[in-house]
Amino acid sequence: MKEYFINTAKHMLRYHDFPGEDMPILFIHGLGCAGSFDYPEVAAEDSLKSHRCILVDLLGAGYSDKPDDFGYTVEEHAEYLEEFVDYLQLETFILFGHSLGGAVALSLANKCKENIHQIILSESNLDKSSEGAPSKRIASYDMNEFICQGYDKLINRSRESGNEMWAAALSTWSPKAAYLISKSAAEGAEPSWREILYSLECSRTFIYGEYSLPDPDRKNLEEQGVMIEIVKGAGHSMAWENPQGLAKAIKRSIGAIK
Repeated sequence: MKEYFINTAKHMLRYHDFPGEDMPILFIHGLGCAGSFDYPEVAAEDSLKSHRCILVDLLGAGYSDKPDDFGYTVEEHAEYLEEFVDYLQLETFILFGHSLGGAVALSLANKCKENIHQIILSESNLDKSSEGAPSKRIASYDMNEFICQGYDKLINRSRESGNEMWAAALSTWSPKAAYLISKSAAEGAEPSWREILYSLECSRTFIYGEYSLPDPDRKNLEEQGVMIEIVKGAGHSMAWENPQGLAKAIKRSIGAIK
């Protein structure tokens, strides 16, 4: 694992940087997840191992610093990632974002459009959080209540429901970080992440897990020229449920624009 001191945020970002000769792919994980937890197996698959794969743990998550003085909004995550992209000298790269990490990816793409060769989103947030979404439930708490009680309850409920992987990854998060990015997701952005996606001139792909379909939004995306890929035998947590299938879906979407 490598680390980078973020000059603007004054804290340490930690990440994996797997070498490869083909175009770099920057992976941004979702709420309660971590790049170091979600994507090593995906990056190691035959479909992607020729690519340089950069797997970040966002501030507040995984092995990265968990400062108490950071705002943790979607936009603030994108701001330091823009600095990180400059540090890595990624002149042209593929940007991948999952779930709420997709909103971060879109905010980042809006800042460095000239560097983005392609954006690939897996079941990304495109609009402010809807009822029933984990981020919406977290944001419904008072912050202190979530930090003191709700965070542990969420981890315990996830374990009891059989979602051990998410409980394990979420347990590495700062409760404050989980709350504040969820609040940001519930409030949405202007322009919206959907509007950013539709405005991008690079190739755009949206990946669904088979078990998440049907989704009425699929038609809207296709009408806007967004390519659709499907990972068989998986739902929302496709990196855990079928890493080989996710890697192949990413590679197919890359191959489609060559």
